[in-house]
Amino acid sequence: MVNTSVKLCGEELKNPIIPASGTFGYGREFAGIYDLNCLGSFTLKGTTERPRFGNPRPRIAEGPSGILNSVGLQNPGVDTVIERELPAIAGFFSGKVVANICGFSLGEYVRVAEKFDSCPQVGWLEVNISCPNVHGGGMGFGTTARGAAEVTRAVRRAVKKPVIVKLTPNVTDICEIARACEAEGADGLSLINTVLAMRIDPATRRPVLGSMTGGLSGPAVFPLAVRMVWQVYETVGIPIIGMGGVRSAADVIELMLAGATAVGVGAANLVDPFASRDIVSALPEEMDKFGIENLVDIIGGAHNG
Repeated sequence: MVNTSVKLCGEELKNPIIPASGTFGYGREFAGIYDLNCLGSFTLKGTTERPRFGNPRPRIAEGPSGILNSVGLQNPGVDTVIERELPAIAGFFSGKVVANICGFSLGEYVRVAEKFDSCPQVGWLEVNISCPNVHGGGMGFGTTARGAAEVTRAVRRAVKKPVIVKLTPNVTDICEIARACEAEGADGLSLINTVLAMRIDPATRRPVLGSMTGGLSGPAVFPLAVRMVWQVYETVGIPIIGMGGVRSAADVIELMLAGATAVGVGAANLVDPFASRDIVSALPEEMDKFGIENLVDIIGGAHNG
């Protein structure tokens, strides 16, 4: 019998599948259609210090092989998430979750991180310095090594839980930024977030999205994710949560061979609400196909020939 378990920053997961932030809400809707305890974990919606309404509509546009979104971190604020969402999650998920932390200043990142750090249900703090759909924060910190280092250092000094920094692909050299995060104490990295993109409606001659540009996710970005996970794995010595266009158990195997310890499933959840569950179910058969007994054995396996 195959072993699908992995360890992420010291915490064991029954399998590497983690629905990604922004595509799974706080789990309520998905818990109504299947048992979320089949998952390794799941990531909470990006959370800021205060409630955010988000960006102007329309917020979603389709592409030929992906989805553009410009939601703009709509969320009820960290206090409401802790008071309302975490107790609800305890009723349908027995494992620890990943808290996705967003901010518009170093102080906000630290304050949100400190609040989640005190929550037993939260196993990891995913510091989002990669959201392309907000101004004055998010990707503004993640596009330079200096900005990424500042946020990582500030959060790492303030909390005890593992800090996983989520990186943007919208940079010239993602490896430089990954090294900066590791040097400042990051326990892990998540990559990639969405790719900055745009659609224009020929009828109106105007951008389709209310905020003009958005983040592209889905199958179109999968080869980019594989390439960046590969590069970062060769650069750092900390675990990677690989994500970007994952749709199948075969995609999971590929990203793990590139260097991912765990794998985030994003846009696929929006297309098919059972996507993450079905990927988990298909993993053992996919492992058998390639003669894999223990999933941890293939992490970074493509780098060894």
